[in-house]
Amino acid sequence: MLVIFGAAMVGVLIEAFAPRHLRYYGQVALTLVALVISFLTLILSARHHEGLTAASAVVIDAPAVMLQGTILVLSFVAVLAMAERFDGPGADAFTQSGSSVPGSAMETNAIKLGATTTEVFPLTLFSIGGMMLFVAAGDLLLMFIALEVLSLPLYILTGLARRRRLLSQEASLKYFLLGAFSSAFFLFGSALIFGATGTIQFGPMATAISTVTGRDSMLIPGVLLVAVGLLFKVGAVPFHSWTPDVYQGAPTPVTGFMAACTKVAAFGAMLRVFYVAVDGLRWNWQPVLAVVAVLTMVVGAVFSVTQTDVKRLLAYSSITHAGFLLIGIVALNKTGLSGILFYLVAYGFTTIAAFAVVALVRSSGSEATHLSQWTGLGRTSPVLAAVMSFLMLAFAGIPLTSGFTAKFALFSSAVGHGSTWLAVVGVVVSAVTAFVYVRLIVLMYFSEPNADTHVLTPSPLTGVSVTIGVVATLVLGVAPAPLLNLAQHSALFMR
Repeated sequence: MLVIFGAAMVGVLIEAFAPRHLRYYGQVALTLVALVISFLTLILSARHHEGLTAASAVVIDAPAVMLQGTILVLSFVAVLAMAERFDGPGADAFTQSGSSVPGSAMETNAIKLGATTTEVFPLTLFSIGGMMLFVAAGDLLLMFIALEVLSLPLYILTGLARRRRLLSQEASLKYFLLGAFSSAFFLFGSALIFGATGTIQFGPMATAISTVTGRDSMLIPGVLLVAVGLLFKVGAVPFHSWTPDVYQGAPTPVTGFMAACTKVAAFGAMLRVFYVAVDGLRWNWQPVLAVVAVLTMVVGAVFSVTQTDVKRLLAYSSITHAGFLLIGIVALNKTGLSGILFYLVAYGFTTIAAFAVVALVRSSGSEATHLSQWTGLGRTSPVLAAVMSFLMLAFAGIPLTSGFTAKFALFSSAVGHGSTWLAVVGVVVSAVTAFVYVRLIVLMYFSEPNADTHVLTPSPLTGVSVTIGVVATLVLGVAPAPLLNLAQHSALFMR
């Protein structure tokens, strides 16, 4: 975490003092090197330094190490796609002047000067650092601080799209306002829990919950309010309304980063809260989360059927997958925990690759995200269509893809917990969403090509990003045993 935050601060200095023509290369190199060094440091030190640190505010245990490693690996793949340039030197997926009014003279001058929004890289590093801290937080106060550190850069990144500027700024404002409300819920819930237990640390909190009586009127509402703040970050119903608008308005590489890494961080924090801190109140929160899981799966699946925009379709797909992941939390067993850890890795690789592919499809100088613009791509761009089709099959959970293995691991945890009905709902919802993914495949292969649509030739950066995502999706479907074993060995929280 220190490596990531340190690199982010160096990135700020580069942005302030480095010559304009060197900023892009310096920021990309710094970001990728920092991620690699942080990952290697994590691996080398994890075996020998498990325990509590920072006055017991940070917990370094097996789940935290695996989640932090997952965030770093997925972030590396996402940054490769984020660093892509499409329209020649100085142009990328981001606006040249994020603070200007769309269409203003200030924005026009920035475009003429060839300015680049290279501040996205230190912002991304700050967000990654917050995510790593979020999954390792040992008390509610540090968890709230980490929540803000990871969220604030994302609010800014969402509004930096180079195209559809008004839509991007609207998405950023919605994300910020709703995120502020969810943070307030989290903080108010934390205050109630502190009032009931006398502590904000998760270990002593679990002990206090098992011994303190007569304070349920403060404790249970506090837990539910904290859950609201966490459920917002994963896009669960009824706190999902921001997801389709933000996914559609944000720069597409940022959307892929958010969809994969934020989900890992948010579910990592949820696991620590529900598996460690408030495990003693399971009979109070398990039924609520079960209902939320069902609503999230059903709403995500039903609304995805009606979508005509690829990014909004993937947004509702993300909501559905959040419902699947909630099944593992409701299960509250080791199988559920290991299933969630595996699912987050599998879903992250597939999602980043899918959004990187979406960024390559263009029409009239803008991203072609309407389904009608994807017709016939199987004929005009067979490689891209094949890659996207494979990723859609993974989202659907077809065998020999990582999606099938991940869903099997999660649904089996529900069966082992005695919540077979949740697994049945998950299977039915998977069948519904399969129609959505197959519909896109049919449009690409069995429709006439759209004359205005073309596919850009990616640089090696995006090529590597998509290749890693596709290979990981295939390997985790054909040979998932190593990662499943790692997830099972990591499924033990320090209390």
